[in-house]
Amino acid sequence: MESWQEDLLHTFQTIDCEHELFRTLMSFASKLGFEWCAYGLRSPFPVVNPKTLMLNNYPSIWQNRYKEANYLAVDPTVSHGLRSSRPIVWNDQIFTSTRNFWEEARSFGLRHGWAQSTREGQSMVGMLTLARSTEGVSSAELRANGQQMAWLNQATHTAMVRILHPKMIPEGEVQLSPREISVLRWTADGKTSADISEILKISERTVNFHIGNSIIKLNAANKTAATVRAALLGIL
Repeated sequence: MESWQEDLLHTFQTIDCEHELFRTLMSFASKLGFEWCAYGLRSPFPVVNPKTLMLNNYPSIWQNRYKEANYLAVDPTVSHGLRSSRPIVWNDQIFTSTRNFWEEARSFGLRHGWAQSTREGQSMVGMLTLARSTEGVSSAELRANGQQMAWLNQATHTAMVRILHPKMIPEGEVQLSPREISVLRWTADGKTSADISEILKISERTVNFHIGNSIIKLNAANKTAATVRAALLGIL
């Protein structure tokens, strides 16, 4: 491992506050030649409206506009990051379907950028964006600094998940018993309590007891929600 990678890991491992971590991230981004950086972290649930944390040093007026217009829902770089972990460089083609959004972002100086997502740490998805107002992100720059940019993304995600996972997904700290996991696995396969009772050679009442315990531990509304949460958390 190269020295800059070791320094980055050591620095991030000693930080226990997401805001302090982001300030350190900004310093590394500046050394790579970027004025602005942003980091977003999305939990796997609620499924309909997942918890999302966003940190950035963009112009404050643009931050407010992005939130007010709910641009998170239409931002094509975010859509790409949710589908793929391949890095993406901003260009006109990417923003073809969101021309107004693109023109508005550019009016605030956000003209050139690079982004990459990471999906690890209990299914949480994170995305790092590096941006600036001048000079496009060239192929030569990516050859020279691409490894550092990708490493910065990975290190940031690992550290952010360590810090924020207990806050955003407290259910992720839950420990289900082997029997509770077994019952939820069969539930995920569409088996009824009666089916599971026969499969596991236990009473239906016992099956329902384990399902009830799982619902409480996972803070779910019902057994379907409990099964989905367990699956998204990697418990099953």
